[in-house]
Amino acid sequence: MHVVVAYESLFGNTHEIAEAIAEGARTARPDSEVSCVPVAEAGPDVVASADVLVVGGPTHMHGMSSGMSRRMGLSAEEKKGVEAHPADSAAEGPGVRDWFRTLPKAAGGHRAAAFDTRADSRLAGGAANGIARALRQHGFDLLAEPEGFIIEDAAGPLREGERTRAVAWGADLVR
Repeated sequence: MHVVVAYESLFGNTHEIAEAIAEGARTARPDSEVSCVPVAEAGPDVVASADVLVVGGPTHMHGMSSGMSRRMGLSAEEKKGVEAHPADSAAEGPGVRDWFRTLPKAAGGHRAAAFDTRADSRLAGGAANGIARALRQHGFDLLAEPEGFIIEDAAGPLREGERTRAVAWGADLVR
């Protein structure tokens, strides 16, 4: 089985959750090939090679991120004096919403799951439902309900226990 965890991350929180999901998948299915890649590196060939595709991104403006929301988020945090996580600071890269526009429809029978990182507030919204909807529109069958992982502030950190919860969720996806 080939599992691809594709993520978009601005301050490193979603990247950390994506790595935890990949870790869970590797632990549950040691015989599987598990890749964890930014959406910018998850082109149509990478997506097509996946038996299970897990897609995640941060919640921006109550939903999926875009290139514009990434630039706005980075700018707002820089004004507060917060530095972006160096590995995830490519604000000019695509947001998850923009990435989906580049993907062709999947052949039938491909499985997927959606996750996001979000603030713990009813008003914050979430990106996972939109990601799940986009996956279905691209021909994927969902393995699980969309999942949200909580961050304490826009730039993080993750809430205590969320990384552990992500490892368990990743393992459940491949069992």
